[in-house]
Amino acid sequence: MKLKFGIKEVVAIGIGTALFVALTQIQIPTGIPNTYLQPRMAIMAFLAAVFGPIVGAVVGLLGHALGDAMFYGSVWWSWVFPDGLVGLAIGLFAAKYAVKEGGFDKKAIILFNVAQIVVNAVAWIGLAPLLDILIYAEPVEKLFVQGAGAFLGNILIIGILGTLLCAGYSKIGAKSSSLSKED
Repeated sequence: MKLKFGIKEVVAIGIGTALFVALTQIQIPTGIPNTYLQPRMAIMAFLAAVFGPIVGAVVGLLGHALGDAMFYGSVWWSWVFPDGLVGLAIGLFAAKYAVKEGGFDKKAIILFNVAQIVVNAVAWIGLAPLLDILIYAEPVEKLFVQGAGAFLGNILIIGILGTLLCAGYSKIGAKSSSLSKED
């Protein structure tokens, strides 16, 4: 895996973080307290699939932290770090998805979704509840229900919206990128 980081990645981080923060307000209730379906996860997954692990991790970390601070007045760090992990891990396979190259085919879609399901399980069923216990001393019985709800919500949002964003960009946007290096 080649880690490339240039102006396109910086722009992707800026735009992705702004979108992630703005989409923080779109919350579809799951019936589990403080756990919602949020389309912002699809944006982060899409950017990670296109631009790689650094962009995915930074958009997840910075977007979640800024969104929490702006809309809730404080940052819930035990949920910020799992978002960063999801962005990082999805981005690790960016070259194999071939979204930029127009090659987001059935095999890439399967890999994208297997990767996002596995990392969402680690992040939300494992890491988030563990960090909630260690950082905030939250009651254990509610944490794993919230984590499971976040896991299911995120795999649905990323599996549907994230896959559609990647497929659409791969078919249309990848061939006509408007970002180019000035002379």
